[in-house]
Amino acid sequence: MTREKKQYSREFKIKAVELSNQQGNLLAVAEELNVSKDNLKRWKREYKEGRFSSTILKSKSAEDEEISRLKKELYEIRLERDILKKAVSIFSKSDR
Repeated sequence: MTREKKQYSREFKIKAVELSNQQGNLLAVAEELNVSKDNLKRWKREYKEGRFSSTILKSKSAEDEEISRLKKELYEIRLERDILKKAVSIFSKSDR
């Protein structure tokens, strides 16, 4: 007798992981969804590692990339401003 391997969609796995995170009880969620607790554990690990890429997760990562790019640009601009301030004060002292 062979067992059929069930295939779960990515969306189902993500929802199951989010539900287990909310409830905090892995075993209860696994029983409720009729999946093995080992599968749910693996899905949680894969979810943490970022293996479940979805459009929602991709848009968040794109926003995070944009934020980090803007922070870097702001840092560089502030650095340039500070250098120019120092240069102006040095040149204004030498003129006197």
